[in-house]
Amino acid sequence: MAETKNTEVGSCKPVQELVENGVIEVPDTYIWRDTSNYGPIDLTVPLVPEIPVIDLSQLISSSSSSSAAAAVDAELEKLRSALSSWGCFQAINHGIEDSFLNEVRQVSRHFFHMPMEEKQKVARPVDGIEGYGNDMVLFDNQPLDWVDRLYLLVTPQDQLKLQYWPQNPQSFRNVLHEYTARMEQMKEQLLKSIARSISLPEDCFLNQFGQRSITYARFNYYPPCSRPDQVLGLKPHADGSGITILLQDEQLQGLQVKKDDKWYQVPIMPQALLINLGDQLEIMSNGILKSPVHRALTNSERERFTLAIFCAPDPENEIGPVEELVDDKRPRLYKKMRNYPETYFHYYQQGKRPIDAVRV
Repeated sequence: MAETKNTEVGSCKPVQELVENGVIEVPDTYIWRDTSNYGPIDLTVPLVPEIPVIDLSQLISSSSSSSAAAAVDAELEKLRSALSSWGCFQAINHGIEDSFLNEVRQVSRHFFHMPMEEKQKVARPVDGIEGYGNDMVLFDNQPLDWVDRLYLLVTPQDQLKLQYWPQNPQSFRNVLHEYTARMEQMKEQLLKSIARSISLPEDCFLNQFGQRSITYARFNYYPPCSRPDQVLGLKPHADGSGITILLQDEQLQGLQVKKDDKWYQVPIMPQALLINLGDQLEIMSNGILKSPVHRALTNSERERFTLAIFCAPDPENEIGPVEELVDDKRPRLYKKMRNYPETYFHYYQQGKRPIDAVRV
């Protein structure tokens, strides 16, 4: 399995700094040119038709009545259909208060609007991925994304690098700790429900995640860009996680998902959470469930904020297709492996699909 380089071949200023310094011409390294694999940037793609919407409260219903059981079965069928076709869905009735979601958004905005010298106190080191700034530049021809991010490991607790956790705004750490706890509960519920939706024991995916599964938080800030027709906020990719839970900007659309070689715009549901499958759950499901390719656009006039929570197995655990999903009619599609992120980041920064490297 290919290993990720630990050093950068180049670095770049935060995008916000370029904007604030009055850079008019977008630097050439941000121009999107890989149109052969993913097509050109299109700002006018249609909305996802009939975006799958899943009621999480139905999936965890404890009622034993026949009508309640029928409602659970119907929601599980919707879940299976959503993840085997689109690979994503909008989660409603997830149990997180609207006021708290807005508080999470507010601390994110507050952090990115602080003076640059304050943000640089938690800057990403050259040889690391956590902290504030840009993603690693690993290759000379790597297209750059028009985004600044704050990337933090949030579980397991004993691996936290608090030197990269902002102390300003003052509420940031408490809010992120609380949000992380809520996300961990949701992850467990989702993994159980996803397993049940394809007629597997509910703990089969949880077992591969392990007791020391990892979770990262990625706060994204997309400043205005003068050339949204030529510059992407995030290049096309599928996530390397098992599950990603995305808190979208409540006002500005910018996420596109690809299905059947066509791009679609993901609509905003302000108090919903967008759940999408990552590569590692596609591998575990032996390709029955899909890890969708998606990208983020830029906007010429307005800034945009999102928060992605990436839930992934313990990298020391061996993952692979669940044995119940491998037979003569559906042979094994993926190899067993450990530490998928090593493969993922190497291929992702080259604009390639990492999951192709682990196909049988």
